Amino acid sequence: MLQGINGADALRLCREAVAGGVDGLVAVGGDGMAHLALQACAGTTTGLAIVPTGTGNDLAVALDLPLRDPATSADLIVSAPTRQVDAVRAGEEWFACVLGVGFDGAVNDRANRMRWPRGRRRYDLAVVLELRTYRAGRFHLSLDGVPHDVEAMLVALGNAPSYGGGMRVCPDADLTDGLLDVVVVGPMSRTRFLRLFPSVFRGTHVRDPAVTVHRAREVTIASDEGHTPYADGETLGSLPLTCRVEPGALRVLGSPVPT
Repeated sequence: MLQGINGADALRLCREAVAGGVDGLVAVGGDGMAHLALQACAGTTTGLAIVPTGTGNDLAVALDLPLRDPATSADLIVSAPTRQVDAVRAGEEWFACVLGVGFDGAVNDRANRMRWPRGRRRYDLAVVLELRTYRAGRFHLSLDGVPHDVEAMLVALGNAPSYGGGMRVCPDADLTDGLLDVVVVGPMSRTRFLRLFPSVFRGTHVRDPAVTVHRAREVTIASDEGHTPYADGETLGSLPLTCRVEPGALRVLGSPVPT
């Protein structure tokens, strides 16, 4: 169980446990804790179990886990069959849900510099503040070797539908299809973008004519403008970055098998 120690020590202990041959790791917390444990479990035979108790639980939702119900989570870890789901290798790291660059990265950068308010309200305020000055950027994408140069407010690569505590930016992404959903939100006015943004929580933004969706197993993303990539809420190095889906790379404990 990962709780009460700093991230670097927790990751070190997780990797030592996996190297020692443990059958599973249990991560208690939100997406940050799940992301940390993923770094140790992905690509191995060690299973990952999540007891979701955090503010954002996007991977838990994608896995149909009960939220903030530790007793039921514990029962499922013991009784539910194991599942194999996809994970994404991004450089030297892994992610499970969504990697985003552009507006969402700029918002995360701003929120990380803020000291007030706390919790979800900090992110919401950062959205409003960033909208005042943000402009679409130029991104260079390679989708399974096919180049695409796009101007976009944001680009999201989804192995699962949501990030940021329920923003369904890649609503049709599937943890078991071996593909990334690549959602590109094209340039638009601040007013139009502000109107579009709430629809991300419903996943209906993909109906907007300015939004395009592609699918690929391997995506390289680059930019000349210094954008920071964030995956599952964590910074993930710098651009250019190549992301590749590894089918079945993560063994999950305690997740009901979809019918």
